[in-house]
Amino acid sequence: MSSQSQESHQPQSKTELFTVFTFLALQGFGGVLAVVQHELVERRKWMTKAQFVEEWSVAQVMPGPNVVNLCLMIGGKYFGIAGALAAVSGLICGPLVLVLGLAILFGGVADNAVAQGALKGMGAVAAGLVIATGLKLASTLPKNPMGLWTAISFAVLSFACVGIFRWPLPWVLLGFGSLAWFLTYRDLKQLQTKLDSDSQTDREAS
Repeated sequence: MSSQSQESHQPQSKTELFTVFTFLALQGFGGVLAVVQHELVERRKWMTKAQFVEEWSVAQVMPGPNVVNLCLMIGGKYFGIAGALAAVSGLICGPLVLVLGLAILFGGVADNAVAQGALKGMGAVAAGLVIATGLKLASTLPKNPMGLWTAISFAVLSFACVGIFRWPLPWVLLGFGSLAWFLTYRDLKQLQTKLDSDSQTDREAS
């Protein structure tokens, strides 16, 4: 990939960061994961699917809202503290004004059956978008150093522990996260050793 192509696949200014994250936030009813993935990976091409999965994983582990952590990381990566502030401002300011306005309007119709039905419908749509995004990003699992089936096993076990057995999320993250980190580190180290050995063999043969 040329340097010109790489340059076009990153935010060109702090203003662009602000406007993009404002646009994302205003679409995120019930959560912005699906919108963020589509905009940053497929439309803007600021990162690949694998990079998005890695960055999102870090954002989930860090304290605070996931998408806020992600936008801070992206803004800081390209423009430092100023970029991080521009990204998070775009994410928060527009929805803040919108939510305050809706709260004022909704206060008068909160008990209305139509309003309650609309909120339930939005929740169902948001859940569907999150599930669809998860399935789309699952295509990166075969490239995981642990292997496809090990990664799937961790996903299933984590879901079962949190969603079915109601174990505390911090303990699940600490337990499975530490084990997954160890296995990934071990597999990457073995891969690096193999590559070094192959490279040494090629040099000796030549």
